[in-house]
Amino acid sequence: MAALGVNHICSRLPSARMDDQWSVESLTRLRERVESFGLTLDLVPLPLSSNEIEKFENPNIMLGKSPERDRELDDICQMIRNTSRAGIPGLKYNLTFLGVPRTASTKGRGGADYSTFVYEQAKQDPPLTKAGVVNADMYWERITYFLKRVMPVAAEYKVRMAFHPQDPAMPADIGYRGVTTVLGTVEGLKRFVTIAESPYHGLNFCQGTVSEMLRKPGEEIFDVIRYFGSRGKIFNVHFRNIRGGFLNFQETFIDDGDVDMLKAMRVYREIGFDGMMMPDHVPKIAGDASTFQAFAYTFGYIKALIAAVSAEA
Repeated sequence: MAALGVNHICSRLPSARMDDQWSVESLTRLRERVESFGLTLDLVPLPLSSNEIEKFENPNIMLGKSPERDRELDDICQMIRNTSRAGIPGLKYNLTFLGVPRTASTKGRGGADYSTFVYEQAKQDPPLTKAGVVNADMYWERITYFLKRVMPVAAEYKVRMAFHPQDPAMPADIGYRGVTTVLGTVEGLKRFVTIAESPYHGLNFCQGTVSEMLRKPGEEIFDVIRYFGSRGKIFNVHFRNIRGGFLNFQETFIDDGDVDMLKAMRVYREIGFDGMMMPDHVPKIAGDASTFQAFAYTFGYIKALIAAVSAEA
């Protein structure tokens, strides 16, 4: 990545539980190893991954089951403290029951496989997660309980908490597998960032995921970027493009979707964004088993867009 011109990164998950990998010493070693390549470690994932609830590392936070969720939240708070003490400025996380549902992939440019979601084709099997029916009020209660516990700690220790929205959006009235996905709408995200308000409470702004919430992302995404960016709520960006929109989309190559990514980059400059612009969910190409080629292409495209926009300043 350093050879490709990357200068800031997010690491992999240190550990799914509060163990030695989350100690100050281990996190410091991780940061120093990254720095030895001339890179800066901006983010580390918390064990609140984009997994469905059956595989979620700390499920009781989402299930609302006490006292288990309080013990899990104690661990999350300690991870925040240790991250700060290790000199790492940010953590990213999800609050999901559903993981990242997709339907069968479809063919894109050059025969590449594009990850695809078509709500009408999705098999909601089983019809409920182990959380059962989760309506909007239940979901917001669990979100609020989480934020009111962790955000004061993040503010005290000056650790940015970057939240990734629900991927993909679902119908507001019927949801998906019994879950009303309140974090899969722009309005839901607007509400989310006002709970336990803090300059350390913001978004891992997945432009692809937010585009999936919109009926015309090629027209609408720019004002969404402005809304959250002008309020200082975009901590990092998953700079991903899609073709289609709400309930029916493909994840394309960065230059093969409906969003003008040069225009998007200009909007990030306009709002004064200075965080990471990150690839995310690249297509699969024959002969590129680990998607390294597709990621390298995306890194190069992002670097070129940054250079183009910088030249306009």
